[in-house]
Amino acid sequence: MKVGVTTTTRRAGDEGRADTGDSNDKAKMKSESLATTRRAEEKTKLAAVGRRIEDEKKRKGFGGGFAVQMKDGGGRGGGRPMKQLGADLVEPQTPMDSEFSTTKALASGTDSDFGFAFNDQNFSDRILQLEIIPDLPESEIDGGDGSVTLTEWARDRKRRREEIKKENEAAESTGIKLELVEDLTIPQTEETLAYDNQDEEAVAMMEDCGEDGGVHLNDQGEDSPRGSESSWSRDSAVLRVSTIHISSPILAAKSPFFYKLFSNGMKESDQRHVTLRIHECEEAALMELLNFMYSGTLSKTTAPALLDVLMAADKFEVSSCMRYCSRLLRNLPMTSESAFLYLDLPSTVIMAEAVQPLTDAAKQYLAGQYKDVSKFQEEVLNMPLAGIEAIFSSDDVQVASEDAVYDFLLKWARLHYPRLDERREVMGTRLARLIRFPFMTSRKLKKVLTCNDLDHELASKVVIDTLFFKCETPYRQRALASEESNTSHRRLVERAYKYRPIKVVDFELPRPQCVVYLDFKREECSQLFPAGRVYSQAFHLGGQGFFLSGHCNMDQQSSFHCFGLFLGMQEKGSVSFAVDYEFAARSKPTDEFVSKYKGNYTFTGGKAVGYRNLFGVPWATFMADDSPFFINDILHLRAELTLKQ
Repeated sequence: MKVGVTTTTRRAGDEGRADTGDSNDKAKMKSESLATTRRAEEKTKLAAVGRRIEDEKKRKGFGGGFAVQMKDGGGRGGGRPMKQLGADLVEPQTPMDSEFSTTKALASGTDSDFGFAFNDQNFSDRILQLEIIPDLPESEIDGGDGSVTLTEWARDRKRRREEIKKENEAAESTGIKLELVEDLTIPQTEETLAYDNQDEEAVAMMEDCGEDGGVHLNDQGEDSPRGSESSWSRDSAVLRVSTIHISSPILAAKSPFFYKLFSNGMKESDQRHVTLRIHECEEAALMELLNFMYSGTLSKTTAPALLDVLMAADKFEVSSCMRYCSRLLRNLPMTSESAFLYLDLPSTVIMAEAVQPLTDAAKQYLAGQYKDVSKFQEEVLNMPLAGIEAIFSSDDVQVASEDAVYDFLLKWARLHYPRLDERREVMGTRLARLIRFPFMTSRKLKKVLTCNDLDHELASKVVIDTLFFKCETPYRQRALASEESNTSHRRLVERAYKYRPIKVVDFELPRPQCVVYLDFKREECSQLFPAGRVYSQAFHLGGQGFFLSGHCNMDQQSSFHCFGLFLGMQEKGSVSFAVDYEFAARSKPTDEFVSKYKGNYTFTGGKAVGYRNLFGVPWATFMADDSPFFINDILHLRAELTLKQ
């Protein structure tokens, strides 16, 4: 539709001088009047379709009326904020909600089921034309009819993404921009930007009216006028065209994409024909998506088919369908293969709130399946990054110590990222956050400072932060850990280590000496009964490795269970090592360390020394609620070792 602009010439003496100010004002007023008229016509048209659907529902016995709500203004700033467009615009006499619940829709029965109107011209006010173009090279997926496996689906998607990446890199070098099949970014033209600046409302997409009076969009919702040269040069050959009768209120109710298309206030909103260009492999998924927007159900429920629909729902902003697909996928049996696949979906899909329950379930599955990393070392080493993050983000992963976590992640990074710059990047941005440095030994922290695989600035920061944390009082440490417990990166939360963390103070003069502090929680001690034992992390004195171990023993003289503490040397063989030692424990009421036993011992490889009944009381007395050895349900032990000259 063209808007004519007339100018009025002045009287004699003013010939040739057009009153441009008046003409511009008139043109502006006329343009605004036409825009208002178009919006009113659109609202009337949508309401008419709504009444027709209501009449059909009553005729078929569906019962219950519905209200078609359409905000005036569209793209003029008076429209509804797009962040709230997950709601149904067609609901039984209720205003639009901020989020449309799929489960609520299904529970409400036929009130939200417009399946009878799908592709029916009697209940449609527009025609959607799907231009099907060839798939990318080597793409052999058949559109998700259930005949492909998850492995084939994942392989094909990865191949397509790599192909698209190569095409775009080549396009950048030649100044040509190729369209990403799975990229949802919608660039704006100067016309769109000008409109946006006036009304402060995002315009849905670039549209252009072709000679046939239709709106032509590629599969990104971008302008693709007929007869023009586009970046689709290689894929522009249309295989076929599918025609579908659609209802603006129903599609707009389910999708902000279509809402913006049908209500942006521009002249294209009045066009009856809308053309979308998609790849052949996307056709089945889009048809399933359109059917879902009417009926709230899907006919294909295999994992590959659901993933295809999920991708289409993300592209066309149908959050209710994304939730529906996510729920169905969660109900399918989870495997390592499917979990890796769910965590490797495009970032736009993974970040969607509707998909979070699915990705959370995948992470929980992997964390539980590979809980004991030592049993699956080779398998875990060959996992993708998403799997590594899922496993080592868990508090329950069973590892010997945090030192072992650091060594394992470093080994994984060297295997998967042989280039130093790439390895430093992934260590700094993804893997370092998985390492709980405060629970590493000082010996290993020294190695962190000199590790070439970590950026030096990052290594210095994490070590300094760790030392500050270790200097805090136990109460303050627990408070800091509690503050971080609700975050995704729980670096201050202790894992379920096989070897208990310790604190060590080393002295060189007058003789080599170390003081080792070891704590046990009450519940950890209770789990030792009747014959369990738990070991500390290793510590070193004079170049030799030692460890402490707590036991639940049977007292040989009195024949009752009791708590014992032992000191052992790691090295095996003929090594001989003489030390003086002392065991102490904090006790009530003073809460001070009280010496229990002291002595000297000459260690040889694999030997240990200690006391079967450290406190001289039965197990029941040791574990009693009024036990003097537990302070705030923590047993505090200390061992002093001095190298004999």
